This record gives sequence, C-alpha cells and structure tokens, in this order.
Amino acid sequence: MGQVHRASTIRAVLLLVLGATVTQFSSIIAMQLFDDLGVLGTSGLRMALAAVVLLLVFRPKVRGRTMAEWLPIVAFGASMAAGNICIYFAIDRIPLGVATTIDFLGPCIVALFASRSVMEGVLALVAFAGVVLIAGFGGPFDTLGLLFAGGAGLSFGLYTLLAVRVGKSIGGVSDVALAVLAAAVLTLPFSVPAGIAAEPGQWLMLLGSAILGTAIPYSVDTLAGKLTSARIVGVLFAFDPVVGTILGLLVLGQVISASALVGMLLVILAGAGIVWFSGKGAESPEAFVEG
Repeated sequence: MGQVHRASTIRAVLLLVLGATVTQFSSIIAMQLFDDLGVLGTSGLRMALAAVVLLLVFRPKVRGRTMAEWLPIVAFGASMAAGNICIYFAIDRIPLGVATTIDFLGPCIVALFASRSVMEGVLALVAFAGVVLIAGFGGPFDTLGLLFAGGAGLSFGLYTLLAVRVGKSIGGVSDVALAVLAAAVLTLPFSVPAGIAAEPGQWLMLLGSAILGTAIPYSVDTLAGKLTSARIVGVLFAFDPVVGTILGLLVLGQVISASALVGMLLVILAGAGIVWFSGKGAESPEAFVEG
C-alpha cells in the first residue's frame, strides 16, 4: 500500500504547488487594483466573481442538504473570507514577511498536532523554520497588525482542516463553489461599493485574478485534501512562500537572500520527507487519508 500512499501525496504536492503558483500570479494582478478599489474591495470582488465561475462550472447540489452538510461548507467559506480580510489588514500594518510567517503558523500547528510520529512533527518544524528564513523578520512591529496576522493564521489553520473535510465529503470539490459563495456573501459590504466604482477594464483584471487567485487555488487545495490528510496538507502549504519568492525573482526582479535560499531548501526537504514517509507504516489508504 506504500506506493499508493506515496503516489497520492505526490499528486497532492503537485496540486498545492499549482495552487501556490497561480495565487502568486493573481496577487500581481490584484496589486494594480488596490489604489482604485481598495484592498478589501478587490478581495471581495474577486471572491464574488470566483463564486460565479465555480457555480457555473460545478453546478453543486443545493436542495436536500442537511444542516450537517451545510455547516462545514459555510465554515469553509467563513475561513476563506476571514483569512483574506485579516491578512490584508496585517500587511497594511506590519512587514509582509512577518505577516506571511505568522499566517503559515496556522497550518503548521495543524500539522504538528495531527502528526502521528516524531518524524512528521519534525518535518512540520523544518517547514516552519524554512518559511521563517524565507520571510525574514525586520521592520516596525504593530500590535494590531500582529493580532490580525494571528487571526489570519487561525483562519488558515481552520481552512486547512476544512479543505480536507470538504474534499472527502460526498459533494467533494463541487462544494467549494458553495463555500466561495458563502465567503462572497460575507464580503459583500466591501465588494458592493468597489463594484460600483470599478471600470470595464478593471472588471477584466478582477475576473482573471478571481480565476487564478481564488477559483483554481481553492479547488486544488480541496482536491489535495481529498488525496491526503490535514497534517500533510498543513506542511505542504509551506510551498506558498517558496513559490512567491521564486516569482518575485523572476517576475518582479526581487533579490533572494542567502537565508531565503536556505529556507527554500528546508521547505523542499520537508516536502520530500513527507512524500517519502507517506509510503511507510500505513496499513490502508483509508488510514492514511483520514488522519
């Protein structure tokens, strides 16, 4: 069964790297809209457009659902909305590197608490150390900014758990459309005023950013959650800052420091370790996926 488990983990890695890549590209698009539409307005409109796209693509079942089915879907959407709002408020007050590192603390803690062996716990810590080196700590520290970053991390941790829960549900990835719809409804106070102010050209940019930064990443994260467990996904989310750093070099011409290179190596080693050890010691696919 080890090869089956390892193959599933490799597919999850590829999905999460794809999600991280398109998310970073979408951020480059979205940044051009912040001055005119506001950070939260841009985020809310992206969520609304992504909900429309996902609803048209997946056409999820709405009628006949029980409260037990709706609760994780709505909670998943709430974690998306809260995470977006908190991280943008944090970035407005503290350095991006600090906010990103605290944000990743959420899925990292999920991976630590869900780990079934010392090695899994070690790999989670290695991934977190890599993210710290990539992000770096410097610049002014604002108490409110740190609290918002902590809120983003809490939302990200909840998102990690719910991505696995929804991914393994009967609706599976189609339920992501309903979760994004819930997130869009929650962010309406920000998206409605921005939508009124948006011009036709900005709507096209918003649509591209919504597909790349919301529709695709949330879908592939949920697919990855279906293939593996919360503890594995929690560690593999460390690839987000790695991809961001690489695209910063290639697209924006940002310089990668020596510590960031070491951090990237640590994250890659942690990911490789997760893939390797996922093929050992599990008795059945079900035992691996549900952990």
